[in-house]
Amino acid sequence: MPPVTIESGEWAGWINWPDEPFEHDTAGPFYFRIDEQGPVAAFRAERKHMNGAQVMHGGCLMTFADFALFAIANKEMDGGYGLTVAFTSEFLDGPKVGEWVEARGEVLRAGRSLVFVRGIVTADGRPCLNFSGTLKKVRKQA
Repeated sequence: MPPVTIESGEWAGWINWPDEPFEHDTAGPFYFRIDEQGPVAAFRAERKHMNGAQVMHGGCLMTFADFALFAIANKEMDGGYGLTVAFTSEFLDGPKVGEWVEARGEVLRAGRSLVFVRGIVTADGRPCLNFSGTLKKVRKQA
């Protein structure tokens, strides 16, 4: 199923992928769009994203950052699929329930088969996770 543009509510105008069960149903839902500053991924922190200390679970932050790698590199992926082949991150702070969690970044280099990306996740503008990764472009199997 192709990406879907949300028609109403808080996420009107954003895109998500309802056919991605883990990112949409379990970890997210996560959203993507391109605004005046470039590609951005976002979601609203919910109770299901929290750990026992009532801050966002590190695994959730890393999952979202992995989603964001592809959002940031969307243009360079040429509408195709990809795999994360390397991922690094540093935890800076923990988002709390209700906060707007957002990721922005940049493509450092895009080659024929590899794309190098770095970015930062913020919660209500507060830096929470620094991340970088390498994506491998793959052709969709017929």
